[in-house]
Amino acid sequence: MDIIDLDADPLRQLAAWLDAARSAGEPMPEAMTIATATADGIPAARMVVLRGLQPGLAFFTDLTSDKGAELAANPQAAAVLHWLRPVHRQVRAAGPVEPVSDEEASEYWRTRPAATRRNAAASYQSSVIANQAALQTRVKEMQLRHPAGTDLPRPQRWGGFRVLPGRVEFWQESPDGLHDRIRYRRASDNWTIERLSP
Repeated sequence: MDIIDLDADPLRQLAAWLDAARSAGEPMPEAMTIATATADGIPAARMVVLRGLQPGLAFFTDLTSDKGAELAANPQAAAVLHWLRPVHRQVRAAGPVEPVSDEEASEYWRTRPAATRRNAAASYQSSVIANQAALQTRVKEMQLRHPAGTDLPRPQRWGGFRVLPGRVEFWQESPDGLHDRIRYRRASDNWTIERLSP
């Protein structure tokens, strides 16, 4: 990987690597780990789905979930996308987080399958439940209130976040262990691109 061949913008470079992973047959190239921390620094990480790249890495969730509460208290996150065979690549990004607009959240909500919308509306993510049957009861109640073919509005507690990276690192595996590592660092309105030792 040569620095001169990379895009000057890391999010455009990430889009190119995503396209390459799709073309190579990666089953879910948008799978992304999001790491957050509580206000007192206790970390947590989980998988989400990358749903947009401009102007940052966007994902959607229940805003009252653990990750939503952590991002409200400490609006910083790190993201990792990792593609195994055949591309052997990884991208890491970190920076401040902002909520997506209500309009963007509603627009994405409408694209989700009806059953997924219903289940998300019935489930308060990360909350304690008595058992699976209690959750199924809430889903059935939601079905009765919003039968097939009717609109199910986006709950106010459901939205999204966008990681606005200050650092983005591209990693390309090498069989001899001398992996390529290129880091973009934000410097005012521009990016500094530098090679890192593996």
